Amino acid sequence: MLYVGIDDTDSKLGMCTTYLAAVLAERLARFKLVGYPRLIRFNPNIKYKTRGNAGLALVLNAGPEAMDEVEQIMLAAVREQARMEDENTNPGVVLYHGEITQELKDYALRVVRDVVEISEAEALAEKYGMRVHKFKIGRGIIGALGAICLDLYDHTYELLAYRMPENYEKPRQLDRPSVYAMDAATYPDTWDNVDLHNKVIVFSPHTPDPVLYGIRGNSPEILSKAQRMLTTEPVERSQIFITNQGTDMHLLQAAQIADAKDDRSYILRGNVTQAPVTKEGGHVFFEIGDASGSLKCSAFEPTKNFRDIVRKLVPGDEVKVYGSVKDRTVNLEKLEVIALASLTRTVSPTCPQCSRHMESAGAGQGYRCRKCKTKAPSLITEEVKRDLEPGLYEVPPTARRHLAKQIIRITEPWCVMHPSR
Repeated sequence: MLYVGIDDTDSKLGMCTTYLAAVLAERLARFKLVGYPRLIRFNPNIKYKTRGNAGLALVLNAGPEAMDEVEQIMLAAVREQARMEDENTNPGVVLYHGEITQELKDYALRVVRDVVEISEAEALAEKYGMRVHKFKIGRGIIGALGAICLDLYDHTYELLAYRMPENYEKPRQLDRPSVYAMDAATYPDTWDNVDLHNKVIVFSPHTPDPVLYGIRGNSPEILSKAQRMLTTEPVERSQIFITNQGTDMHLLQAAQIADAKDDRSYILRGNVTQAPVTKEGGHVFFEIGDASGSLKCSAFEPTKNFRDIVRKLVPGDEVKVYGSVKDRTVNLEKLEVIALASLTRTVSPTCPQCSRHMESAGAGQGYRCRKCKTKAPSLITEEVKRDLEPGLYEVPPTARRHLAKQIIRITEPWCVMHPSR
């Protein structure tokens, strides 16, 4: 097999590396593509990312004799499509004919979960005799190599449809009823097309790039079926990708809270140590801790109704939090409520005869029922029924990160599941 990878050709000003991969899939078709192009999402916390931090790769059924021609086609496409005028666009191209070893797989998983430098990617590519091309500083070689080498032990598919070039600067035209009808007919085999609770279409971006929409699902067949149900503006081309989206592949299991580092994503277990507080802008913050230390957690305003679940937590609740750590704060993607703390309140005693609450009889004189004249010495403590069920909760589709696994994709549930839909 001949593996080719690209990354970092897009910009916040426009373009999308997935579009370049779709173009290359067409231009390299005579070399016989193996499977679907790979759309690999990496660590979502990297500060250099444009939007989704993705690298793309194609696998060709070709030997080393095809490498020169493939290389020329790839480099020409990058020069043609990449937004080189943006100082933050630093494309990288990698070509490799050889075995994907465990060392290469380990590197790729680190790009998904950790922070990797250009020098590490260069050294590994040189060790394996890969051809590497850097444009400008060439940061894209990190993701290009990662896209080639990642072991997709879990995967989903995405169908991306691209706009006609003459429509790039115009508002996207999607027939809203057809989108909702498609979603209703294909869910749960496709997901995150719409956010029903917040009445938002989420599978179509609002950024200045060629993507019209992206349908995510379990199989290429269901994606093609879903696309046929849509009424939209003309589509220039479509491409199905195999991807690590919706897999939670970015999450690390930390033994204790103190192990969590900024710019990584974790599953952390602890007890609520500070009750949730809603701050300016509608963001909700609370704190969890274990024997090693404590960490703030946040449900930001875009998580919408998910915040209502978070607000019901009280100190002592045992939880797992899923999300990315930045500035020693976990940006929540999911929340598992493991065990609820007992919550009590102090109330006046109830009259045993009429069941009414007694009133104070005066300072130091206990309580009495005005009607029945019964008495009680003091206030009583009663347990408050919690308006929260144990189980796993998730943010709504409108706030979902590419890599976050949807609860409906969890095939072996370990607790009660509370899908956002």
